[in-house]
Amino acid sequence: MNLSNLQPAPGSVKRNTRIGRGPGSGKGGTSTRGHKGAKSRSGYSRKIGFEGGQMPLQRRLPKFGFKNINRVEYKAINLDLIAALAEARNLQKVGVEELREAGYLRRGQLVKILANGNVNSAITVEANAFSAAAKAAIEAAGGTAQTV
Repeated sequence: MNLSNLQPAPGSVKRNTRIGRGPGSGKGGTSTRGHKGAKSRSGYSRKIGFEGGQMPLQRRLPKFGFKNINRVEYKAINLDLIAALAEARNLQKVGVEELREAGYLRRGQLVKILANGNVNSAITVEANAFSAAAKAAIEAAGGTAQTV
């Protein structure tokens, strides 16, 4: 075998149907586009959401709701996860970096600590926000809650 006798496997290469090349081809005349109408013309492109003249769905449905542009999105982390992380890695301080390294956060995410679970040891917790109960639980265990 060499480059001069290479060829594709039988049946793997199919010739394209040439349309619009006369009536003898069987694909002449309308060139597989049917008769008349916008879809048979060259340059046709339907608008997004166009339903053939029927009132489109996005105009039939009522407008509702409100999107607050000042909303701050936090990733919720519970105290039991913080305690488990501190115990597993033997940490005195658990912050945003430690949570990111452990795989609980993506880059640029803000963290809010919630009070589900309990903390047994005195650890320093750094986060963007704390619930009041979480802050109280951390301080009751002898630790500190620092807002970054």
